[in-house]
Amino acid sequence: MSDQHSFETLAIHAGQEPDPVTGAVVPPIYQVSTYKQDGVGGLRGGYEYSRSGNPTRTALEENLAALEGGTRGLAFASGLAAEDCLLRTLLSPGDHVVIPNDAYGGTFRLFAKVVSRWGVEWSVADSSSPEAVRAAIRPETKVVWVETPSNPLLGITDIAAVAAVAHEAGAKLVVDNTFASPYLQQPLALGADVVVHSTTKYMGGHSDVVGGALITADAGLGEELAYHQNAMGAVAGPFDSWLTMRGIKTLAVRMDRHTANAERVVELLLAHPKVTQVYYPGLPEHPLHEVAAKQMRAFGGMVSFRVAGGEEAAVEVCNRTKLFTLGESLGGVESLIEHPGRMTHASVAGSALEVPADLVRASVGIESAEDLLADLTQALG
Repeated sequence: MSDQHSFETLAIHAGQEPDPVTGAVVPPIYQVSTYKQDGVGGLRGGYEYSRSGNPTRTALEENLAALEGGTRGLAFASGLAAEDCLLRTLLSPGDHVVIPNDAYGGTFRLFAKVVSRWGVEWSVADSSSPEAVRAAIRPETKVVWVETPSNPLLGITDIAAVAAVAHEAGAKLVVDNTFASPYLQQPLALGADVVVHSTTKYMGGHSDVVGGALITADAGLGEELAYHQNAMGAVAGPFDSWLTMRGIKTLAVRMDRHTANAERVVELLLAHPKVTQVYYPGLPEHPLHEVAAKQMRAFGGMVSFRVAGGEEAAVEVCNRTKLFTLGESLGGVESLIEHPGRMTHASVAGSALEVPADLVRASVGIESAEDLLADLTQALG
């Protein structure tokens, strides 16, 4: 499959060659642990054991690399498993990481409670400001980590500008692209060294599979990551890989609908007297709207907002929705709503990443926009 094809074509065809035995147009689920060898060390197609490689996972990994414009894609059992592999590949005790002041609570927990025990230090910077990132870098900094759009405040990082800052210091830039998906944004083309995904979210798209991914443009780094992936073992299983590939085939059309519905939700929230602030990079008043417009195809399906009346009022909005399902995660075809302070971001309480207590986060699905607006209207009261 040529990389010159459009995104929509790559999503359906990259890594998805018809099965050579039967002609099946969808890669089979190779639900197998080991493979017959043609003599000692004679691996058929390079496969020996499914932790090291599985044909269904290979198809997904080739697809991921094509969609992000990388040379190597790797699929993991979860987004955090991907992050853990990446950090243990790039870092050694005594190294330092710059992390953003708005990020997924699980990522923060990984740095604060797990990697730090290994002797890796971290500090927080406002990644929307390249100068703030530069000020946080130390001689021992090996990684600059950003999310854009960020979780849950929808902050934007100028990927090209921060990549330049990181590379000047000899550090690598890692971009969590989960909120955008490769359909809306391709960080490697903007200078990032590694892209991270929770494929559980928009890539899988149907709330039926947990997974993660790493994609890099550097073949040497890709080999290092693959070595650690095999050594550590938190790989995506064949059925999970197959489900993720099935979701990816419709990523482009789903993201178009997610974005269109989110824009309608933003209009409603901006006009509602009980909403005090709306976070969405598509808004002209967003402080980095122009940056988002430059590096993204569109602004995505995630919307966060603050509610008049404080924390309890925000919790009640979450409890009163009917179509918006109260639950963690995001990026599925169904709309979800949550209270980050008590749910996905409870681990950042008391830190520099603590989120406002009156904040509500919505993952806007692909249902009828009119039905979603009616649900939010009744929930807000």
